[in-house]
Amino acid sequence: MRISKKQKSISYSKWGYIFLLPFFITYIIFSLIPLFSTFYNSFFEYYMSGLKQIGPNFVGLKNYKTILFDSDLPKYAYNTLLIWVIGFIPQIIVSMVLALWFTSARLKLKFQRFFKTVIYMPNLIMAAAFSMLFWALFSDIGPVNNLLIALGYQPVSFFQSINGTRGLIAFMNFLMWFGNTTILLMAGVMGIDESILEAAQIDGANSWKTFLHVTLPSIKPILVYVFLTSLIGGVQMFDVPQILTNGSGGPNRTSATMIMYLNKHLFSKNYGLAGALSVILFIITAIFSFIIYRNLMEDEFKEKPNRKGKIAKGGVK
Repeated sequence: MRISKKQKSISYSKWGYIFLLPFFITYIIFSLIPLFSTFYNSFFEYYMSGLKQIGPNFVGLKNYKTILFDSDLPKYAYNTLLIWVIGFIPQIIVSMVLALWFTSARLKLKFQRFFKTVIYMPNLIMAAAFSMLFWALFSDIGPVNNLLIALGYQPVSFFQSINGTRGLIAFMNFLMWFGNTTILLMAGVMGIDESILEAAQIDGANSWKTFLHVTLPSIKPILVYVFLTSLIGGVQMFDVPQILTNGSGGPNRTSATMIMYLNKHLFSKNYGLAGALSVILFIITAIFSFIIYRNLMEDEFKEKPNRKGKIAKGGVK
């Protein structure tokens, strides 16, 4: 008598979903639910008046109107973007130069591992410690002013000067993040096929033209990533100006950022206004991110013919 046995196939695909479950559970609990909660609370009046709790009372778009028209949000937005730009421009320039130097086959720099470690180390220091260090260095009786006096110059009150305070914050952001940006750009440059660079040199392109027409287009995805992450970090700038100015955003709130303004409402437990401000920051970040992505990746949005001769947007289908 012949016995037929049913062969069972073993499927391992379910294990991929099982290993992904912790990430999705953590994301839903700590990110997605708070995100929807913020949107929800932004439509309510909910704050503390002394020991008395007001609300939650539904007020519609009143919180948004208050933030947009009856507050100093434009001033804080200007402060935030200005400080970010002042710090990001030298950051991307210095990081690009260092990335090209470290990956150059002609220069063959020695002790590369040492230099990479040194430039990345400021990124490992906590922003609070970094801020306290700079506050001690550039205070009115700090080492920097003592050195200026010893050299015969007048002392500079950095924290009483608008440009001085903004410049220090931007300089600190530059020091903390240019090492990370250098590593990212190095990864992009190292991914370029050497034959492309050699072909450009054979065609007579000098170093500058090779950089403009070969290197930059080849690392465009990395540049977009650097721009977007730096922009998001710039909009969320808080710890450095908060500690450096002792929470005042001085002088005269000229170094106060949008997150410092948000923290003011959270500290006063005005959750409705804080929620509305968070939503506005989310929208601002999304708009700027889309503009940067669309402009830097415009070639991906151009119409290109596919294999069937039809026109497709975003590439070949």
